[in-house]
Amino acid sequence: MAALPELLGAADRAAAEPDPADWTELLDGAYALGDMIKRSALADEYVYWKRKVESDPEAGRLIGLLAKAKERFEECERFGRFHPDYHEALNRVYAVQAELDELESVRRYKLAESGLDQLLYEVSSTLAQAVSASVKVPGPVGGAAGGCGSGGACSCGGGGCG
Repeated sequence: MAALPELLGAADRAAAEPDPADWTELLDGAYALGDMIKRSALADEYVYWKRKVESDPEAGRLIGLLAKAKERFEECERFGRFHPDYHEALNRVYAVQAELDELESVRRYKLAESGLDQLLYEVSSTLAQAVSASVKVPGPVGGAAGGCGSGGACSCGGGGCG
């Protein structure tokens, strides 16, 4: 990542003397860094497996079932765990999610997403620490990736698991 030192140098200059030319240089460096990340093997792998999930008919079927199961659970959840179908609806969400997680395309997509998340976290941390030790950066995604119903937003259409 050869652009990172130049980007950090521009950040130091912009902090010392805010000049519109420095802002332009910073933004150019940020776009260059973004392009480098987009061309990385991690990003390629992520896009590849995302497309595999999107074109996998079984994944599509299970994502649809998961959305319906979550909708049903949310209806029950409005009344709390004392709703007669609360546990059944929750177990259905877990069962469909487990079935979805068994698909190779989904497993590999989640691994690729996790790798890309880690790279983005490390870049963000490096930039933040270069500015100041007190700059806060959101923590890395823990364990599994956030997509396909695992608790985060998935761009393959599955939403997140509640």
